[in-house]
Amino acid sequence: MLTCLVIGSGVAGLSTALSLQKAGHSATVFEAHNGPSDGVGAFLTLAVNGFDALDTLGLKEQAAQLGFSTPLMSMYLGSTGRHLIDFDFGGTLPDGTTARTMTRSELYTLLREEALRRGIRIEHGRRLIRVEELPDGVTAVFDDGTSARGDLLVGADGLRSAVRPLIDPASPAPRTIPLLNTGGIIPANTAALALKDVDLGVSPGRMKMVFGKRCFYCYMPSPDGRIWWFANPLQRSSADPALLGQEELKSWLTGLVAGDRTPMAALIRATEDIIKPYSTFDFPSVPRWHRGRMVLVGDAAHAASPSSGQGASMAIEDAVTLGRALRGATSDDKEASLAARFAAYEAERRPRAETVVAWGRRNSEPKVRNQFTRVLQDLAMRAIFRGLARKAADNFDWLYGHHIDWDAVPEFADR
Repeated sequence: MLTCLVIGSGVAGLSTALSLQKAGHSATVFEAHNGPSDGVGAFLTLAVNGFDALDTLGLKEQAAQLGFSTPLMSMYLGSTGRHLIDFDFGGTLPDGTTARTMTRSELYTLLREEALRRGIRIEHGRRLIRVEELPDGVTAVFDDGTSARGDLLVGADGLRSAVRPLIDPASPAPRTIPLLNTGGIIPANTAALALKDVDLGVSPGRMKMVFGKRCFYCYMPSPDGRIWWFANPLQRSSADPALLGQEELKSWLTGLVAGDRTPMAALIRATEDIIKPYSTFDFPSVPRWHRGRMVLVGDAAHAASPSSGQGASMAIEDAVTLGRALRGATSDDKEASLAARFAAYEAERRPRAETVVAWGRRNSEPKVRNQFTRVLQDLAMRAIFRGLARKAADNFDWLYGHHIDWDAVPEFADR
């Protein structure tokens, strides 16, 4: 059995701890923040490949109760209200599971509570500052003066990972995508009153995605009457929209969508708490995912644009693949043996992860529009999306059909 130190208690860290425990190891999760992050964050869509990976951890059925089913999306032009194309968002697993939209907090809470139920310790207020490498293990040193000893350390600490530069001091900085992310959820009672005369033009379970004149956005009703939406304004070169108050933020966003033939402006006005806009980044490639007894998972290794729709799903896939690669490892294993297992994990994950990052960036590009190019893009958009729909029908099984066989035995370089 290995003693594993997992840095970061987000989706990647908690999934990794659960996977390592399934592989027969002891895992402790260390989180820089002082307490759990229940209720923190926006919402996400967990794709069917993410559910398939959760099934390995015994959590697919519980996760399938979160949020609501969103297996479909439709694309529109905001300037004319014209329908472009419909997409099937990832298909359906054999048991009927589809992609589901949920708050980040719902997924986090499920993973955290299950980790605690299974005896995994989560320690908060433990911000990593350095790692001391030993012949037979590692010591993580935290900013509160405490430390922890383990056989290996997993960096599951996201885009701004503290572990990544410890593995490779020359690791690249995140790459900027010039889009902001914001959004909100309108409660059912508010929607029933404030939007009773508004025609959304979309039924529950279908995402309506709009290429607006000045901003890309999406909205969708849930079966319980709530309305969920997000928007991707262009990154501003002057004032930071994250510093705007709620009323100023509403005014700015409604100005961006006011010229479109959609109800988006009304949705913004009806939202009580709009998420403060935050920037978009990705990693084209992180040269080193592991060194010695340290290894990366999730966004720390391969952050993709939210436009990929794969952030949480890829993190869970990483967790399952790493756990599988470490089955049978013991505390007596030499560093070279662990390195071979890390290399097997990376060899399996890197090509897929970097393809998803590139896919997310391509999905972001049509959203980066200006008034000089928008008219020409609008003219070409329908033909472009018809072509994409044909590709999706034929070629997207690589994205959504991915399955990790836990019982398969990876080949290690030292065998």
